[in-house]
Amino acid sequence: MKLRLLLACALSLSLLSAVSGQQTANKPAREQLFMDMGFGMFIHWSMDSQVGAVISHSMAGASEDYLNRFINELPKTFNPKKFDPEEWAILAKLAGMKYVVFTAKHHSGFCMWNTKTTGFNIMNTPFNRDIMKEILDAFRKQGLAVGIYYSPEDFHFFYENHIPIGRLQLPQHYPAKNPDLMAYDKAQIKELLTNYGKIDLFFFDGPEEQLKEFAWELQPELIVTRGQMQTPEQNLPDRPIPGPWEACFTMGTDWQYKPTNDPHKTGTEIINMLIEIRAKGGNLLLNVGPKPNGELQIEQEALLREIALWNLVNQEGIHSIRPWEITRERDVWFTKAKDENIVYAFIPAGTNWKYGERKEFVFKSLAGNEQTKVSILGYASELVEYRPGFDAKINISPTPIGLVISAVNGHRLYTNNQWPNPVVLKIENVKYILLKQVQNNRSKIDGAK
Repeated sequence: MKLRLLLACALSLSLLSAVSGQQTANKPAREQLFMDMGFGMFIHWSMDSQVGAVISHSMAGASEDYLNRFINELPKTFNPKKFDPEEWAILAKLAGMKYVVFTAKHHSGFCMWNTKTTGFNIMNTPFNRDIMKEILDAFRKQGLAVGIYYSPEDFHFFYENHIPIGRLQLPQHYPAKNPDLMAYDKAQIKELLTNYGKIDLFFFDGPEEQLKEFAWELQPELIVTRGQMQTPEQNLPDRPIPGPWEACFTMGTDWQYKPTNDPHKTGTEIINMLIEIRAKGGNLLLNVGPKPNGELQIEQEALLREIALWNLVNQEGIHSIRPWEITRERDVWFTKAKDENIVYAFIPAGTNWKYGERKEFVFKSLAGNEQTKVSILGYASELVEYRPGFDAKINISPTPIGLVISAVNGHRLYTNNQWPNPVVLKIENVKYILLKQVQNNRSKIDGAK
């Protein structure tokens, strides 16, 4: 009965949409493209980066004198003279990122583009350049898709209209309940989606009701992420999520530049996180927080370059893939090629699988055959440097208890041979075998002994 009721409601909504002509969802082909991308760069940056504050939120509940200083003084000193978006875009491309999402307007209401809707914007700073346009142009030049983060809530608008500043705590904080805020947001979204060419993605961080439909009117090919799909922050789901989804993570503990008390993740942690997210069918949107002078933090640049080296070797297992029948066996994660019979197995390396070491694996969920082929991404499995006569070839054996693979980790990536990040096996022409069937096969083998 419940299922019939849900189907009836869905049909009614579909008919209503058809009658009104209003787009109410991302186009399926665009969502598939989004799932192919897999990895993007999030950029949180605004003029309060100058003092290393949490972006925007320091305004919530603040005193009148603090708000006055924030709104009227901070813009006067924001002048990122070392801003070079082309450098960011090249680094993102090297790291395997396929798109960027930039904070055009965070909750503070400060606009990082040349807007006519408010004077609280980047053009009224010493920098006096359209930062957002330069970022979009630089990433497009590198062939990356471009996306905009936009907050429908606006603390500056609340301040100007004598509304207590907070996050969704009063009816006036919601555009759908505040006609003036709705009109203001629509005017800004119209600027963003008519003055800057094709925008690929839009991230609504706040109430998107009526606004995402308006955005689709302006650009029907737009992929709305937050506001239309699940976008967990700083945590991962236990299981795969059907359809497109995107996990948003910082490298350190904050989104915007935080100059002190900000321990960062290791490159291995980030790479492992990317692998797990892709194995579960999601995208990783990894954040950088540029310094107020326009440079990326050295810690974040270093991490991106470590990811870039791993991507140079293993990108095939991350892009244009989908989840395999199971996400992992113990500590080995799987993805599968979108349109081919190829499974990628991500093997922990470092102390778990040292350089020049041969190791055997039994994959109980993979059924091999005479056409099964195994290779290591980025490594030819022929020679190990400085070791004459060393046998580095891959041996495979389909068995009743799964696919047995013997391989050598021989790709030399660091001078000291201490490369800590996962090695990826490319396994072609295999089938999924239920673990219950493996147990039955094992029982038959044991019984025959």
